[in-house]
Amino acid sequence: MSRNLALPKPLSIFSRITSSTKIQTLTLQPLKDDDLNIHNNIFNTTFNHEHFYTSLLDRSTCRRHLNQIHSQITLTGFQFNGFIITKFIHVASNLGEILYARQVFDEFPEPYVFLWNAIIRGYSKQNKFSEGIAMYNRMQNTGVGPDCFTLPHVLKACGGAAAFEVGRAVHGQIFRRGFEGDGFVQNGLVAAYAKCGRIDNARSVFDGLGDRTVVSWTSIISAYAQNGEPIEALRIFKKMRSCGLQPDWITLVSVISAYADVEDVGQGKSSHSCVIKMGLESEPDLRIALITLYAKCGNVMIAKSLFDETETCNVIMWNTMISGFAKNGCCNEAIILFEQMLLRNLKPDSVTVCSTILACAQLGSLEEARKMGDYIDKSEYKHDVFVNSALIDMYAKCGSVELARKVFDQTKTKDIVVWSSMIVGYGLHGKAREAINLFDSMKQAGVGPNDVTFIGLLTACNHAGLVEDGWRIFNSMKDYNIEPRHQHYACVVDLLGRAGCLDRAYDFIKKMPIDPGVSVWGALLSASRIYRHVALGEYSAQHLFLLDPYNTGHYVQLSNLYASVRMWSGVARVRVLMKEKGLAKDMGCSMIEINGKLHVFRMGDMSHPRSDEIFKEHKRLDTRLKEAGLVADTESALHDLSYEDKEESICNHSERLAIVYGLMSTPAGSILRVTKNLRACVNCHAAIKLISRIENREIVVRDANRFHHFKNGECSCGDYW
Repeated sequence: MSRNLALPKPLSIFSRITSSTKIQTLTLQPLKDDDLNIHNNIFNTTFNHEHFYTSLLDRSTCRRHLNQIHSQITLTGFQFNGFIITKFIHVASNLGEILYARQVFDEFPEPYVFLWNAIIRGYSKQNKFSEGIAMYNRMQNTGVGPDCFTLPHVLKACGGAAAFEVGRAVHGQIFRRGFEGDGFVQNGLVAAYAKCGRIDNARSVFDGLGDRTVVSWTSIISAYAQNGEPIEALRIFKKMRSCGLQPDWITLVSVISAYADVEDVGQGKSSHSCVIKMGLESEPDLRIALITLYAKCGNVMIAKSLFDETETCNVIMWNTMISGFAKNGCCNEAIILFEQMLLRNLKPDSVTVCSTILACAQLGSLEEARKMGDYIDKSEYKHDVFVNSALIDMYAKCGSVELARKVFDQTKTKDIVVWSSMIVGYGLHGKAREAINLFDSMKQAGVGPNDVTFIGLLTACNHAGLVEDGWRIFNSMKDYNIEPRHQHYACVVDLLGRAGCLDRAYDFIKKMPIDPGVSVWGALLSASRIYRHVALGEYSAQHLFLLDPYNTGHYVQLSNLYASVRMWSGVARVRVLMKEKGLAKDMGCSMIEINGKLHVFRMGDMSHPRSDEIFKEHKRLDTRLKEAGLVADTESALHDLSYEDKEESICNHSERLAIVYGLMSTPAGSILRVTKNLRACVNCHAAIKLISRIENREIVVRDANRFHHFKNGECSCGDYW
């Protein structure tokens, strides 16, 4: 062959041989996916086969290329060439063809360390960690010892309790084989212990390092950040900077994640500036960390701008943004983003789906909830336990405990989360007997309760006024070795207080083994307001003002208590206190969904396009309510006003306006569903009961505490809320 014959370009094929007995020329043409016809006779030359196959493998993009190259390797007798086979395994595993790589590996008679490294690395790279560890064990059983390139890939495969023992064994081999001074190996060991949750072991290895590189510091910073210790991660980062080391993009990912966990958006922005100065804005993992930072800190618009600037967003980025919107109350935006994701033919994962379900639950729209349920029913997540648990919660929070139960019944594998979700759903709707019966069924199915199960049960008893049942259930927690938390104690205090057992509730608080928190004192203040117990209410409020001084609700509760007993001087004092702290009473608002559109109302609201019609109909309905015997309770009004003024302000509450609009805009006999951001007042509750009877409508109202189902002049809460 001529000396000046050019080497074949990667991913090229030979032209047909121009002579059947002698190769005279070699013309190269671009490789096609279905054409890699390499003629055997070409290898009668002194051509550098290893370089040739390496070039072809480097440009392979699919299984078909690998098949054709492998066939030619076998035909030409190079299937036992360690260099070529090692390269083949690397490329195959990088293309996701790890099973093919394993097949080629198994065909090699006596693999040496480089081949073992390649297949272990392949499994590790494809996150098939158990298979990687199994190959490592097999490697040792065949008498082949690991080198400094083997151990980091094995360590990468170590994660979880089971793999911790493997990590410890590798740690021992590091010393036996003299790799304790190898920074690459030691950094892998730090990362492995971190993945196993053994932060102390990781720190011990790090502290023993003599020459700490940026990778070493990054490994330990990531270890703390990933194991729920962001403050320590940031402290070590500060120490790293004091040593004069500049962070790389991997370091910054962990640091920004730590700032997100502690919700320090100020320092997070400083890290963002560092990212920009280093020209790393387009790095996907950094972009995800920054979006998470701003979303967690409530700056969802900044997060959205970063998301929009990203040319190619992966599923993790979409999840981060959807979750950020959902957790910051931007429910519509989260749902719209999910819909956009589907329109772009991007496949959501279970995290995407659960975040969107959360947004639907918070929105309270049964129509959106049904759309989401229909999507899940046609998707691969139909039998996913986590998704079904989220669906149960969503339907319950959107007012349909029946649809929640339907999902529960259709869930084939019910774990404790599924059972608890349904019990909590019943509790939210005050269906105590259903919750208790389901709890009994759960025990019969051999599923043990957790702390969430008992929150659902206690909430159900609380909303139904089942004091003794609730007390019995609370005391049974010790039978399952479950320590009560603040929420459980608050449920019991609320249960006793709403039943009028204020002294018993107070004694219960005094005997609590943990310091009472905001929820406990808040429950006692609420009960004191209901039963007009001024001394106990003031005592509760004192604790609340110390524990949670900027929560407007506590001041409003105390003011309502004073107003209910006509202590107007007390009302005035609370108003002054709120003004000094810069607080204002939350504005009550109610929403109703008509034909897929949410309509929002506030007290006396005249902003709706049909407000004239609404108030005309409201006046007509108010007349009918008075004729039916409704008398406004003005004792709890917050202002020292005349009776007429008090009555007018009460009648114009937001939920009354939302219901009137619903009556005007929906067919006779259909269910009205209203959501209110505050607790329903006594007058509106009494009025809605009457409206349900005289209009022959079922009305479902979700207030700040629970659901009320009004039908035929009665409420599901039994006037106990």
